[in-house]
Amino acid sequence: MIQLITKLTRNLLIVGLLTLVSCGTPKDITYFQDLSYGSQISPNEQLDIKVKPEDKLAILVYSSDPTLAAQFNLVQQQTRLTSSTSSAVFSGSGTTDGRMSFYTVSPEGDINFPSLGKMHIAGMSRAEVAEYIEKELIQQGQLQDPVVTVEFVNTGISIIGEVSHPGRYDFNKDRLNIIDALAMAGDLTPFGLRENVLVIREDASGKQTTYKVDLTNMGAITNSPVYYLQQNDVIYVEPNDKKKRDTTASGNVVYTPSFWVTIGSLGISIATLIVTLTR
Repeated sequence: MIQLITKLTRNLLIVGLLTLVSCGTPKDITYFQDLSYGSQISPNEQLDIKVKPEDKLAILVYSSDPTLAAQFNLVQQQTRLTSSTSSAVFSGSGTTDGRMSFYTVSPEGDINFPSLGKMHIAGMSRAEVAEYIEKELIQQGQLQDPVVTVEFVNTGISIIGEVSHPGRYDFNKDRLNIIDALAMAGDLTPFGLRENVLVIREDASGKQTTYKVDLTNMGAITNSPVYYLQQNDVIYVEPNDKKKRDTTASGNVVYTPSFWVTIGSLGISIATLIVTLTR
């Protein structure tokens, strides 16, 4: 009798250990499980970042006449102090030492551009803003051959949760996809949920919308409206159940081999005691 009970207890212990080992299946870690060699996937839409209220922009105007173009470029006048007087420092081209001021987009989506006045640029891409300013300069007779460059100064996203290096990341690309963004943060840790990455996006009115991204399905990723990120997007990688249990003192005890060894030993002791008492 005792041998039978002991054998059953040992079998239960083995089953428990096998179950424990099988819990961490590789399928939960692998990215892009729907892809095979030679697969071709294209995003539905090539989405550039768009100008939003409170964005800061560096806008430079060039022309064959540098002196004429300089009046359209905002510059910070740097003051040099001497023992007797102070003077502004200018370069030979009619500009200052090259440090540019930035345009801050108003809550209404406007900027005040020299000579052109108020210009509504919210919702435009970087290239569209440059084309808009060039067109206005020509039509209003300000410059005949303007070349305008526009750069975002404060374009950034926040990446938090189960990534190697959470934080705020600036980027200078017209299109940044979520895969590149997670790579910037050092990739997900082994405890991050690949199937439930959240992206929080705020629109011009302040309304926030949450999107779910499944990193194990590349087709679903590229069809997501948040495949290409916008400035100030927040990416949150949720921890898996094991990581959540780690927040308590005994949360993962039941999943450790020592726990099952203890249970097996206890089962054998109880079985032995029962047989002894029934003799």
